[in-house]
Amino acid sequence: MADHPVHTQESFIHSLLNSSDPSHPVSPSIIHTPESPSFTSVLQSHIRNLRFTTPKTPEPLLIITPTHVSHVRAAIIAARKHHLHMKIRSGGHDYEGVSYVSHKAPFFLLDMQNLRSVEIDMATETAWVQAGATLGEVYYKIAEKSKVHGFPAGVCPTVSVGGHLSGGGYGTMMRKYGLSVDNVVDAQIVDVRGRVLDRITMGEDLFWAIRGGGAASFCVVVAYKINLVRIPENVVVFRVEKTLEEKGTDDVVYRWQEVAPKLDDDLFIRIFFDVVKSNDQRENKTVRASFVGFFLGDSERLLNLVYESFPELGLKKSDCIFTSWVQSIFFWADLPIGTRDDYLLVRTPKKLVHFKRKSDYLKEPIPKSGLNWIFQRMIELEFPMLALNPYGGRMARIPANATPFPHRGNLAKIHYLVNWDEPGTEAANFYIGLLRRLYYYMTPFVAKNPRVSYLNYRDLDLGINGHDSKKTSYEKGREYGIKYFKDNFQRLVEIKTRVDPGNFFRNEQSIPTLPMVEKTGGVHLLEARM
Repeated sequence: MADHPVHTQESFIHSLLNSSDPSHPVSPSIIHTPESPSFTSVLQSHIRNLRFTTPKTPEPLLIITPTHVSHVRAAIIAARKHHLHMKIRSGGHDYEGVSYVSHKAPFFLLDMQNLRSVEIDMATETAWVQAGATLGEVYYKIAEKSKVHGFPAGVCPTVSVGGHLSGGGYGTMMRKYGLSVDNVVDAQIVDVRGRVLDRITMGEDLFWAIRGGGAASFCVVVAYKINLVRIPENVVVFRVEKTLEEKGTDDVVYRWQEVAPKLDDDLFIRIFFDVVKSNDQRENKTVRASFVGFFLGDSERLLNLVYESFPELGLKKSDCIFTSWVQSIFFWADLPIGTRDDYLLVRTPKKLVHFKRKSDYLKEPIPKSGLNWIFQRMIELEFPMLALNPYGGRMARIPANATPFPHRGNLAKIHYLVNWDEPGTEAANFYIGLLRRLYYYMTPFVAKNPRVSYLNYRDLDLGINGHDSKKTSYEKGREYGIKYFKDNFQRLVEIKTRVDPGNFFRNEQSIPTLPMVEKTGGVHLLEARM
């Protein structure tokens, strides 16, 4: 018979305190139970999706907020002893809440928000960055040390390093420097046995897996060592907006598909599509295409490049904003350029909403007839939005198996978005239903066999057929795993089976173990290999 949750909680805390390092003992201040005044504030501090703040959302048995790597080790050892499921949260978007929600109680939350140091070594142009640090904190610390260094990661400064890097990570410099994980050179982790390991001691297979394969399937990443990249002291950002009412907008969008992945590596142009009111003084709607750009250089060179390769955009010098790299983050985060740099240290977004996200990949241009058909469907649906991020550049020159992220050879990544303010299940079903319809409408135009997705845009709709109770965990995992990792999935499974055969590190879309290990519980393999 399973322990009562209260007994489990008390036993777990007792083991946690007894297994901690005497030189860095676990303080009661980092243990938050539902009876603690701090519990609700700590739990909600990094929930970015209001879908997971309802009374029906399962809550953890307790929350641990470690301040030292030894506390992570103690938590793993205690959790294994008491068969308590662990969720690991560093503090990002977490679109589906898998880092802090579980419908298989009891579970506890290992919240990494206090492990957030950023130690920069300009002599080697590297930095050790702990998992709980936000991208904004990383960017601020880099800018403090140098105006000509940066790091190629996301444009949302409140996203934390842990999940962002473990799932791949990308930003406006991806065409120049690749993914965030392409610039990770070491890591500090705690494995299932409570061992603190680095790249040498964990081995190259595990190091490969935690750079894009979702580290929470394998271990707890405490910190990553990153290479800083060279950038100009100033960069250019711009936004050019066009609507379907303007003649030739579909031509510009079609042309973007042809040229955006082939432009100079220094140039990144995203298209964001949303539905807005027409200018015809009636209640009609139209689709707006916003071409949002980032360029590692000055406006004169940028204009020359665009005039030569993409004149259809109609970019003018007045569209260009010449600013520092760190200030460009504000532009992408829809904050005014000129905002104080230290605003990057703010860890909470301006506004929280309910939302749903999905993703796809574009292997070849959508024909103009297809674009116009999609635009009409968007107008009908009204609320869902699309963003297209171009690949090419260095992304296309890195092999698909260099890291677990396999999608490098595509023209672009497609991001589906819908936000809403209304609470309740009815509203959620309505807006999510709209987004799913748009995703369905895009089926003829996106990558197929499999229809693939980006791990950091976690989508629990994937693998929905894997809910069949007759299927093994491996078969269920393959349903979504192939879509996230393609040919790299099997290698991830083999690494998972080797380093965590008992499947301690798991979530709703984690990497499964091999079937024969699943049946035996993995004990023999653990003993044989460790």
